[in-house]
Amino acid sequence: MSESARLIWNEVAPQGAKALYGIHHYITTSTDLPEELIHLVFLRVSQINGCAHCIDLHTRDLLKTMPIDKVALVPVWAEVPHLFSDRYRAALAWAEEVTRVSETHASDEAYAAASAAFGPKDLVDLTITIAAMNAFNRLGVPFRLPVRAQA
Repeated sequence: MSESARLIWNEVAPQGAKALYGIHHYITTSTDLPEELIHLVFLRVSQINGCAHCIDLHTRDLLKTMPIDKVALVPVWAEVPHLFSDRYRAALAWAEEVTRVSETHASDEAYAAASAAFGPKDLVDLTITIAAMNAFNRLGVPFRLPVRAQA
C-alpha cells in the first residue's frame, strides 16, 4: 500500500464491493457498448472527479485500443472534434453532464443530444456506466487508492 493510501475499502466492506463490482460486470459483459467507449467514459469521469487511481487504471486500459495522441487529448475532447466520432463525443458530453449533475441538472438539451446518438437501452447503459464510475471515484478519492505509476 502506498504511503498516501487509507483504508482498502473493498477488504473492509466486501459485500459492498461485490455489489459495486456486480454493476461493473454488467457494464462490461451485458451491454452493447464497445469496450473502448466504456474505458473512454470511465477515464473522462475519473478526470473530472480527480481520482488518480482510476485515471491511471483507465488510461492504461484505453491505451490498449487508442493511440496515445488521442488519449492525451481526452480532457479537451470538445476542442478536437475530428479525433472522436459523433457517438464518442455524445458519450463524453453526456458523461460530463451526468457527472456534474448538481450543476447541470441533466439539461433537456443534453438529454436530447445523448438520445440522438444512443438508443434507449444504450443510453440507460451509458448512464449506468457513468454512475458506476462516479461511485468508484467516490471510493478511490477519499481512500487514496494507489496508482501503478512509479516515480
